[in-house]
Formats: sequence, C-alpha cells, structure tokens
Amino acid sequence: MQRNGVLECSVCHSTVAVPSPRSVSRAYDKHHSKISSKYRALNVLLVSGDCILVGLQPILVFMSKVDGKFQFSPISVNFLTEVAKVIFAIIMLIIQSRKQKVGEKPLLSFSTFAQAARNNVLLAVPALLYAINNYLKFIMQLYFNPATVKMLSNLKVLVIAVLLKIIMRRKFSIIQWEALALLLIGISVNQLRSVPEGTNAFGLPVTTIAYIYTLIFVTVPSFASVFNEYALKSQFDTSIYLQNLFLYGYGAIFNFLGILGTVIFQGPESFDILRGHSRATMFLICNNAAQGILSSFFFKYADTILKKYSSTVATIFTGLASAAFLGQPLTVNFLLGISIVFISMHQFFSPLAKVKDEKPAGAVALGDTQNHRSSESSFVNMTAGAAADASHLSATDEKRPLLPI
Repeated sequence: MQRNGVLECSVCHSTVAVPSPRSVSRAYDKHHSKISSKYRALNVLLVSGDCILVGLQPILVFMSKVDGKFQFSPISVNFLTEVAKVIFAIIMLIIQSRKQKVGEKPLLSFSTFAQAARNNVLLAVPALLYAINNYLKFIMQLYFNPATVKMLSNLKVLVIAVLLKIIMRRKFSIIQWEALALLLIGISVNQLRSVPEGTNAFGLPVTTIAYIYTLIFVTVPSFASVFNEYALKSQFDTSIYLQNLFLYGYGAIFNFLGILGTVIFQGPESFDILRGHSRATMFLICNNAAQGILSSFFFKYADTILKKYSSTVATIFTGLASAAFLGQPLTVNFLLGISIVFISMHQFFSPLAKVKDEKPAGAVALGDTQNHRSSESSFVNMTAGAAADASHLSATDEKRPLLPI
C-alpha cells in the first residue's frame, strides 16, 4: 500500500520511495536510449552482413554447377565449411583468453572446457539438423532458380514463429501474425509459374519432388534455429566462441559421417573431399562459414525472427545479382512478391505491433493478497521498478562490451 509517498509491502513491510512520473520517465528514457542505441547498431551490422552473405550463397551455389550438375560432393563442402568455422572459433578463443583479466577462470583450461561441454550438449541437436539442411540447400538448387530458393526459405519465418510460441513461450500480437500471413502471400506471388513444366526427377514430376524437398527445407532449419537460440541463450555466460566450437565440432562430425556413408554406397573414390572443387566452391565454403558464424551472433545477441527477416531483405539482392550475372529475368511476380514482403517486414517490426505486457516488468510482487490492487498502485509499482532498473543498470551496461573480444 502507499502512504505519504512511500510504497510498503503488505507481506514483508519493506518500503520504497515512490518517484514522480516525470523523474521516472527521464531516468528510463536515458537508460533505454543508451542501451537500445548500442543494440540497434549491433542489429544493423548483423543485418547488413547477413544480407550480403545470404544473398551471395545461392549465387555461388549456382555458379558451382557444371551443365546443371555438381561435380563435387555437397557433403564435402559442408564438412570443409564446418572445419573452417572450428578453426575460426579456436583462433577467437585463443585471442579472448589472452585478454582475460587476472583472477578470471581461464577459458582454455580442461575444467572449463569439460563443464561447458556438459552444459552445451544440447547444441548437438541443431548441429545435426543444420547438417541435413545444408545438404538440402544444394538439392533445392536443382529445381529452383537462386531467387526462388531465397523466397522459399522465407517460409521458415512462420514455422519459427510457431515454434518460438510453443517452445520459448514468446508472444506475438495479432498485427505480427497478420504480417507473417502477408509474408506467405508475397512468397506465393513470386512462386507462380516458377517451376518448369514437363520436367521429371527421380521418376516423379518435378513439382511433387520439389514440394517434398521444400517441406523438409522449411521445417528442419526452423527447428534447428529455435533449438540453437534456446541452447545459446540458456548458457548465456558461456563464451560464444566456446559454444561455437561445440556447435561446429558436432557439425563436422555429422558431415564426416555423411562422407563415410557416401563411401559405403558410392565407393572409396568418393572419400576424396577435394574432388570436383573449383574456385567458386572455395568462395562458397568461405561464404557459408562466415554466414554460420554471423548466425550464432544473431541467435545469442539478437533474435531468430530478425535473422529470418534479414534473410528476406537479401532476396532482392539475390534477384538483382541473378539478373546481372546469371541472366535470370526479373518477373512482375518477383517484384510484386518483394514489395509485399517488405510491407510485411515493416508491419511486423512496427512499434504499434508490439505485444503489450499484461503485467509491468518492474512491478513489485506483493503476494497473492494484492492480485486485486487498484490501478493507482499498479502504476506506482511500474514506475518504481523502472526507476530502479534505470539507476542500477545504466552504469554497468555502459561499461559492458557489446560483443566478446
């Protein structure tokens, strides 16, 4: 209850001064502007880098084909990509360990490594799913042009939203669900007449086999992304480079098992992982490695939905690059689909679309006896919590580095 400008808890009788709404507003705005500006800059860097890398990926895959086929094993590309990411994680761990302060637990000690390995064993699940998805990326290129593959991959946003709601209890407003529906419409518009008629693959009409691969191509990486975000954020205190070492290590193991499987079915000559590779595939490996590393920062420091929408922005870059370098025509359907997708993205991230909290985050818990408190005391609790949040976190967040170094 509130008495003489002081809020008293009816359970423990502790008191806290109630600030005026104006002082709370100023303190909260100051804190929010400092923190949000840092993360806005981080998000801009992540989205910009992701647009370039994701946009180039289908182009490089298309350029790697010879007479419409791959002269190399797609699994070998995935394996070399995981090895490159493991090497990067080890290098960054060494650099980060050298910058540790005296008294901090060493990153490269056996005890730290063993404990982190136990705590991050869940990363094996997205590693397996990513290994399957990376192979499907090559298969999809046999049935669709690069721009269409990029548009199809945006279907993952809806699946990811459903998984986030079920697994991570994330809330979305009605406007945001409508934005996701608009995204599906935009993808459907672009997909009209995108599959050549009369083509067959594996004895089935191309539309049938393409839809089967599309279903797997959408669901598998969606589960992988949600599990990856959950695993990375559940062990937030663990160095991201150490987590990446486990994630990419698991991925390298699964892809190596895939190589052994091809040796069993295709013969010992398929064990040559460098067979059929060209300069384009080397660029593809570097691009895929950089894309995977960037994705880990999305999942730990940003959001899976933001990652997928940034991939949507890359669609226009893929379409323009396909037209410029590969001679793929820019159809009216593609332009209309892109327009609808951008409208969907603007609507999803609009401030008006954000979910309003049912209970203020900074409210003071007064016990079950206060469930029917008045609206005045609710506002007081909210402002008190906001003031405490602003006063206690501003100084520490200013000194905390945005990314690990």
